[in-house]
Amino acid sequence: CATTLHAQTGGVDLLLLVHAGATAYLAGLAWTVQLVVYPAFREVGPTPAWREAHAAHTRRIVLAVGPAWAAQGLCVAALLVLRPGPLVLLTAALALVTVVSTVALQVPLHGRLSAGWDPAAARRLLVTDRLRTAAWTAGAACALALLRA
Repeated sequence: CATTLHAQTGGVDLLLLVHAGATAYLAGLAWTVQLVVYPAFREVGPTPAWREAHAAHTRRIVLAVGPAWAAQGLCVAALLVLRPGPLVLLTAALALVTVVSTVALQVPLHGRLSAGWDPAAARRLLVTDRLRTAAWTAGAACALALLRA
């Protein structure tokens, strides 16, 4: 079965393909959030529509990020077990940066913003999100390098 699957994917490991797809998707989504979504917060924030708009963003972003992030996490865990090495360790470290950044920085800032528009929190969200965007972008580069290896 594994040989057939390997042949069907053109000789490329399905685990690496799923990992690369999920990580590249997350990098693209992170750039969209960095360049479009968070800057748009400044336009909606000072209006009466802010709380409803932010609540809708919070509900929807989970659907956009959750499945791919879960796939990336599972793939990284599998890669650590099945293909340990320096590039996999770097990939895992970059994935961990996205988790720590989200939990320690972005989630609390979104909590502040859900209570009401706070321009300082919105600025900090945009700035701190650059770390996450950089980590997912570098993670996508690592995923592509793993595909080539």
